[in-house]
Amino acid sequence: MDLIKLSRISMKHLITLHVMLDTLSVTASAERLCLSPSSVSKTLTQLRESLNDELFYRHGNQLVATPLARRLGPTVHQMINEMNQMLTQEAFDPASYQGRFSLAMRESTFELLAAKLSARVLEQSPGMRLEIWSRDNKGFDSLAKGQLDFIILPHDKSQPPSTQNNLIWETLLDDEMVCLMNPNHPLADKRLTIDNYLSYGHIGITDNDLNVPFFEMQLAQQHQKRKIAVNVPDFGGAALMCHHSDLLFTCSRQWANVALQAKELITKPLPFNYGEVSYSLVWHQPSMNDPAQRWLYEQIISVAAES
Repeated sequence: MDLIKLSRISMKHLITLHVMLDTLSVTASAERLCLSPSSVSKTLTQLRESLNDELFYRHGNQLVATPLARRLGPTVHQMINEMNQMLTQEAFDPASYQGRFSLAMRESTFELLAAKLSARVLEQSPGMRLEIWSRDNKGFDSLAKGQLDFIILPHDKSQPPSTQNNLIWETLLDDEMVCLMNPNHPLADKRLTIDNYLSYGHIGITDNDLNVPFFEMQLAQQHQKRKIAVNVPDFGGAALMCHHSDLLFTCSRQWANVALQAKELITKPLPFNYGEVSYSLVWHQPSMNDPAQRWLYEQIISVAAES
């Protein structure tokens, strides 16, 4: 162990690296840390010399983290959480808390949970700042690096993604899948059968993090693949396309019940066994050492239980 080398790296350096991995901007990091950009740059220079790595380099107009910086991200995040816990032994007081948390969720989850969660959190902790991202912009890599605190997403219960990087999955809501269609659709007044379900084109949802949905594999194995005519990034866009076409959209019943985009669409049960689906909360295991994050976790669980 090189104690002399270790003594040159302080918590200031680790916090600066942590925030830089999140913002990828010296200016934004300086604003978050209430420092000048030159002070942040000086700290980064010291850390670069100690680690013998560039840490961040410019590609066009953007800063990009080096492989070493990305690899250090989860460890630094855990160290900061543990130091914070050590320095804040007293009970967490949401009313006086001043801090920021980042969540990512599917657009469908905004409809179900985001508004209720924000209202509850800000009522009890008015100084807390919530950043809610689309999961298309920040995903599991961001969670592992400490750039996100939680992800909420719908998925097949049989197929949660990998539990690598100490990611914990907890079911928030059980759900079922339904088929949406235009009220003027030729099938609107008919019972949905597997034959007429497969005879029309469908709207699919793109998702780079999850595997092929289990219901797609079940459908292909038991019958045949459905015809995906259009792929879109979110439930809302798919529902809007249903209003103006004879395409079918297979989605969450809970979302269909509350989403403004799904109003006036016809909802029918799926005509085949598709397995079980749910909404899950995902987080990085060491993050529960932070009392504030544990409190936010409890609020998410509570809001989901009331939905």
